[in-house]
Amino acid sequence: MRRSLKWLAVATTIGMIFILIGGALVTKTGSGMGCGRSWPLCHGKFLPLDITPELMIELAHRLVSGIGGIMVLVLSIWSWKAIGHVRETKFLSFLSFFFLLLQGLIGAAAVKWGQSDFVLALHFGISLISFSSVFLLTLLIFEVDKKFEAEKLIIDKRMGFHIVGVSIYSYLVIYSGALVRHTKSSLICRDWPLCLNDAPAFPSNMYEWVQMGHRAAAGLIFIWIAYITYLAIRHYKDQKVLYWGWIISFILVCLQVTAGALIIFSRLNLYIALLHAFFITCLFGVLSYFLLLYSRSRRNHP
Repeated sequence: MRRSLKWLAVATTIGMIFILIGGALVTKTGSGMGCGRSWPLCHGKFLPLDITPELMIELAHRLVSGIGGIMVLVLSIWSWKAIGHVRETKFLSFLSFFFLLLQGLIGAAAVKWGQSDFVLALHFGISLISFSSVFLLTLLIFEVDKKFEAEKLIIDKRMGFHIVGVSIYSYLVIYSGALVRHTKSSLICRDWPLCLNDAPAFPSNMYEWVQMGHRAAAGLIFIWIAYITYLAIRHYKDQKVLYWGWIISFILVCLQVTAGALIIFSRLNLYIALLHAFFITCLFGVLSYFLLLYSRSRRNHP
């Protein structure tokens, strides 16, 4: 039974990644209205006759999200019953399904009635919370904490502050990135890292403010994670989960920044843009695990 639960957990985690990347694909290709103002059907039909690329992308995303939603629900109930004695299980089970349902409802409302760009930008972040909850459930099912001896992990207040702070801040960075996509501000600045490298100036309109605000926020999280990684390498060599976890986080944030720059240089190459979304998804998952570890450290070593 536990082996089947592990397989379901891995499949659901992968499915959540596809949902997140699929949502980014819908936004980046402008396929949000591929099925018109009809939901859950497409133009009021199960199988529309007038097939377009936008329709195929939107319909595929709805199908993957629907299957993923069922998998998350099954995983939540099964985990609740199988490992409900583990402190975080019930909370994560609730979060994973609730936020996936919430993002589905926001998506449906956007199709039926439309939403502002600032509301739609929440869509990716809400899905990310659901993904992180499923990811943490998977780690609990595989008893990763026992392999890393998490019960012996001691995280001091300084590291704890950085874990909580950078995790919350990363969510703001993610929101600003989603806002760039939804306001179609991705290519408003032709250069990088400045909007115009040969003529530095403050942003002159909302779109430039959105783009440059996101770049500034991304630059700060890069510096912050680089500093935390330095602390982990210097002071946490004997606690491998923190030592290697922060090294992985730094690699991911480097890939994230690189992908962000390449989006500009490639004039919004779709594959690079999707990698950009993938890297931040992985980074947020790692940061979420750090939050779990810090919570356990405070419980075990108050």
